[in-house]
Amino acid sequence: MAEKLSAVKGMNDILPASVPRKEVLPRSATWQWFDDVVRRVMVRYGYQYIVTPVVEPTQLFVRGLGEVTDIVEKEMYSFTDSMNGDKLTLRPEATAGIVRAVVEHNALYNGPLRIWTAGPMFRHERPQKGRYRQFHQLDVEALGYPGPDVDAELILMGRALWRELGLAEGQHYRLEINTLGEPQERRAHRAALIEHFEKHLSVLDADAKNRLQSNPLRILDTKNPAMQEVVESAPKLIGFLGEESRAHFEGLCNLLERAGQPYRVNPRLVRGMDYYNRTVFEWTTDHLGSQGTFCGGGRYDGLIEQMGGKSAPAIGFGLGIERLLLLVQELGLQGPDFAPAVYCILATDDALLHAMPVAEALRGSGVDVVMHAGGGSFKNQLKKADASGARYALIFGADELAQGMVTVKSLRDGAGAQVQRPLADPAAWAATLRA
Repeated sequence: MAEKLSAVKGMNDILPASVPRKEVLPRSATWQWFDDVVRRVMVRYGYQYIVTPVVEPTQLFVRGLGEVTDIVEKEMYSFTDSMNGDKLTLRPEATAGIVRAVVEHNALYNGPLRIWTAGPMFRHERPQKGRYRQFHQLDVEALGYPGPDVDAELILMGRALWRELGLAEGQHYRLEINTLGEPQERRAHRAALIEHFEKHLSVLDADAKNRLQSNPLRILDTKNPAMQEVVESAPKLIGFLGEESRAHFEGLCNLLERAGQPYRVNPRLVRGMDYYNRTVFEWTTDHLGSQGTFCGGGRYDGLIEQMGGKSAPAIGFGLGIERLLLLVQELGLQGPDFAPAVYCILATDDALLHAMPVAEALRGSGVDVVMHAGGGSFKNQLKKADASGARYALIFGADELAQGMVTVKSLRDGAGAQVQRPLADPAAWAATLRA
C-alpha cells in the first residue's frame, strides 16, 4: 500500500458535513452561506468583483508593504521561477495585487472604482486557531475617492455584513478607529516617538528595540504588559495633525455618528503595512481569545503612485474568512448545512429509467434533487433520504410506476404525509417542492 500523504501543516481542507473531521474549521456549507451573504452585500453597495493572480512578483510586496514589515521580513512564501529566474511570491495579502492590476490596466481612466475580491493568501507563520499558512481573505477597495464619505461607507458596509451574519453590535463586535495623518505629520510624530522610547530602553522588549529605528509606530501596538505604561505615555499622533487631516477625521466621526454606528477612537491603533495614511479602523471581538481583531482596513492614498500609477486616493479593508467564520461558529450562528429539497428513492430495478428524467425536469425548474446511487434496500434508501436533510422523498416504486405516478413523501413538516404526482409533467408540480 502506498504511503498516505497529508496536507501541508497550516493549510486546511474545507470539508462537507458528511465527512468525518478533526479540524475545527467550519464546514463547506457555512463557507457557501458566507459567500452568498458577501455577494448580496457587495451588490447592495455597488461594488464589482475582481480576480487577481495568486502568484505575484516579489518586488510588488517589498515595494508595497515595506521592507521592514513582518510580512516581508519573515512570512512570505517566495521562490525563484526555474524557467526564467524571476523572483515570485505567493500573495500574503490582496491590496498590493489589486493596486498592481489597477495600475497595469489603467482601471481608473474612466473614474473611481469600487471593487472586491476573495480568495486564498499565504503567510509562513506558526499555525494556530484562526491563523493559518494558507488562509482566505475578503478584500474590499474603493479607489479614486478622497473624502471621508467612502471611509464611512466601507465601515458601514462591514456593519451590514456582520448584521447579515447574525452578529450583534456591542455584544459580539465593536469598532475602533484612528487616524495616521499624512507622511510629513507621521515623520514629526515618528521623531518624537523615537526620542520618547530611547528614554525608556530598559523597558522595551527585543521586538520593540528592533523596531525603534525602522518602524517605531508598531511599538504602539505591542501586547507586552510590561510596556503598557511607557506606551500610554508616548506622544499621540493627534497632536501632530494638520488642519486637513483633522477635518477628514472629524468628517468620518460625524458620518458614523449620524449613521448610528458606535466607535472608539484608539490612538494606539496602527496597521501592519507601511502604505496606510489617515483613516485606519478595526473590528474586534472578545470571543476569539487574545487575537480579537477579525477585520481591519484604512486609507492608502500614496500606494497607487508608489506602484507606478497616477496619484489617486484609495481606501479598503480585509478580513480573514476563517477567523470570522470561527466567530460565527463560536456563537452558534452559522448557516444551515447543505440539504436538498428532494431525495429520489429507487425501489425497483428499472426505476432509474423513470427517475432520471423526472429529476432533470425538477432541477430545470429550480428544485435541488439528490438521486440515490449505489443500490440498497428500500429501508436503507429511506434512511439515507432522511439523513440527507431533504424535505421530501420521491419514491419510484413498482405500483406507482405502473400507474405513471411517483409518490412524494414528506420527511420534515408533516412527516409521513404522502401524495402522488404524475411522471409525465414534473414541471407542473415542481413549485410544491420548493415551498
